[in-house]
Amino acid sequence: MSFSRALLWARLPAGRQAGHRAAICSALRPHFGPFPGVLGQVSVLATASSSASGGSKIPNTSLFVPLTVKPQGPSADGDVGAELTRPLDKNEVKKVLDKFYKRKEIQKLGADYGLDARLFHQAFISFRNYIMQSHSLDVDIHIVLNDICFGAAHADDLFPFFLRHAKQIFPVLDCKDDLRKISDLRIPPNWYPDARAMQRKIIFHSGPTNSGKTYHAIQKYFSAKSGVYCGPLKLLAHEIFEKSNAAGVPCDLVTGEERVTVQPNGKQASHVSYEVAVIDEIQMIRDPARGWAWTRALLGLCAEEVHLCGEPAAIDLVMELMYTTGEEVEVRDYKRLTPISVLDHALESLDNLRPGDCIVCFSKNDIYSVSRQIEIRGLESAVIYGSLPPGTKLAQAKKFNDPNDPCKILVATDAIGMGLNLSIRRIIFYSLIKPSINEKGERELEPITTSQALQIAGRAGRFSSRFKEGEVTTMNHEDLSLLKEILKRPVDPIRAAGLHPTAEQIEMFAYHLPDATLSNLIDIFVDFSQVDGQYFVCNMDDFKFSAELIQHIPLSLRVRYVFCTAPINKKQPFVCSSLLQFARQYSRNEPLTFAWLRRYIKWPLLPPKNIKDLMDLEAVHDVLDLYLWLSYRFMDMFPDASLIRDLQKELDGIIQDGVHNITKLIKMSETHKLLNLEGFPSGSQSRLSGTLKSQARRTRGTKALGSKATEPPSPDAGELSLASRLVQQGLLTPDMLKQLEKEWMTQQTEHNKEKTESGTHPKGTRRKKKEPDSD
Repeated sequence: MSFSRALLWARLPAGRQAGHRAAICSALRPHFGPFPGVLGQVSVLATASSSASGGSKIPNTSLFVPLTVKPQGPSADGDVGAELTRPLDKNEVKKVLDKFYKRKEIQKLGADYGLDARLFHQAFISFRNYIMQSHSLDVDIHIVLNDICFGAAHADDLFPFFLRHAKQIFPVLDCKDDLRKISDLRIPPNWYPDARAMQRKIIFHSGPTNSGKTYHAIQKYFSAKSGVYCGPLKLLAHEIFEKSNAAGVPCDLVTGEERVTVQPNGKQASHVSYEVAVIDEIQMIRDPARGWAWTRALLGLCAEEVHLCGEPAAIDLVMELMYTTGEEVEVRDYKRLTPISVLDHALESLDNLRPGDCIVCFSKNDIYSVSRQIEIRGLESAVIYGSLPPGTKLAQAKKFNDPNDPCKILVATDAIGMGLNLSIRRIIFYSLIKPSINEKGERELEPITTSQALQIAGRAGRFSSRFKEGEVTTMNHEDLSLLKEILKRPVDPIRAAGLHPTAEQIEMFAYHLPDATLSNLIDIFVDFSQVDGQYFVCNMDDFKFSAELIQHIPLSLRVRYVFCTAPINKKQPFVCSSLLQFARQYSRNEPLTFAWLRRYIKWPLLPPKNIKDLMDLEAVHDVLDLYLWLSYRFMDMFPDASLIRDLQKELDGIIQDGVHNITKLIKMSETHKLLNLEGFPSGSQSRLSGTLKSQARRTRGTKALGSKATEPPSPDAGELSLASRLVQQGLLTPDMLKQLEKEWMTQQTEHNKEKTESGTHPKGTRRKKKEPDSD
């Protein structure tokens, strides 16, 4: 997701005249406000690339993309150099150039000007082509070449002309010092003179999940004359918005894609300083993708009191950062309000589920598999995962929380870690292995961190829920000891805070490198950047992905920058192609109207018939989010935000219905597999819902933590059924085998019944036939 979600903030107005207060939750974008920026993805790039002492690092010259310098054609004034001397013999010139290239002294001199071996070679090839292919040369270089050919000058005399050409194809060589000054990210506190002019009081509310730390900070916020709340999720922004208004504190809501004002005239509060500021989840300052937003809020908020809420692991770093601003930090420690315990036994089987259980998975496939198995047992479950719209997440949470609803089980990803109030009795980790992407863009499978485990486990037995004690366990017995080990580990202290270049800095880079692409500008900026040891430069890969996606579309640099900060998931092709289409429409100066967008997404849409349909609808919802996000930055080109929001609400309802019936969708989407199971009728075929594959993958991941050794196959493995081999290798237990047989038999019965009742079903389509007057 290209800088997917920003730190959201809420503001109270400067006074309490007529009892009125307002709060704004708004995206911190690089082109807005005193602490601009956008949330994106990050890996720690070059945290130690330069020290606070200011030593310059050697640039990565592989990032310098050579420009093309075309040979000169025939001159209208003729070849003046040939008239003053004589026409050049290209064969002699070639010998001179080759001699020049081989001179060790010339190569060393080139290195002094920033031309390492790679750049020197590229520059020479371009220089030689220019000389040999030009019909006429400038008088000065023509005369020097002529003198060298006649022995009246030395080949080294070509160096000034070679260097001039090298700087033409590598303009960065001519402005390295300026670029280093622009990308100097040391001493970030000095970027916010208004905040430095104040003597702020910093209060750190430290404690685990469900300790009341945020509650106490918010109470201070509610009682202030003016204030700002900063949180990481739209759901948290909505929660503060609703709580403020419910408490008689009129509150405006402004997120990246949404604007809700409570004043009749729709006027939003606009303030520079506050009495109280609250920054929630301050530990996210270390986030490799979004940490810079918390850094900017912490250093740049103008407030008399700044209340930070988060993990104790962030205390030392916050104190160090505030030491550089001359501000002291008061730490208030909180203990968990309700007890929580790690059970000594795993769940082992979904037959052992109880009301209030939440099974936490780290992949959609596991979500679908577990939901289907729960449904087979005659139970009903709610489902929550990251890509669901906020409205659908809230609807599923409400369904699960309702004591009168038959839904008593929740299946969720770590999306429940923050932003949702859930009545959970027991957290069950379906797996402890979470897929991640490293700084090289490679997919990795690693155990969850202690911080992640505590955040998720802490959702059980919350103070505000009907369960006053929480329990934590795992699905599999072999994972339980690892979970206990993870939870006992101390949380590693946070060492550095994220930083991110602003649009203004990139524009200054572009002034010096006008022919470089935006993606290349970002690469060079990160490479040239210098940071103190307490900071790191956030990963820009998602930003670069969007930049490369729309590079061929003619846009101004500032507009291009804004498009690249738009929140998209690059794993969704339809969303990526939509960003491209939106940028293309913008470049043509063609407004993206309501009618145009309806045609583009092929509205109206039918309820999903299977999981693929549901995922397609989620992608369409993200496209509408993208439109709304852009509408608040380019109002004239995206003019129909209110109509699109109504459309999105209707789509949200369709998605909610789909998620409510998700087990039916999973059933329709089950992958057909051929598997000969012992005990099944001879020649029968089984259709698995993904249980076997998920369990095998989970078991392999857990085993890998303890030992790298693998069991060799038995000599007669080829003669055994696949089920027998999996049992033999420990990847499939007899109980699992019985469950698979039971599931298969149930599916066969249902399948035959459906086939008998309805006959042959034609393949359906997801979208209705377009209505003639729909646009």
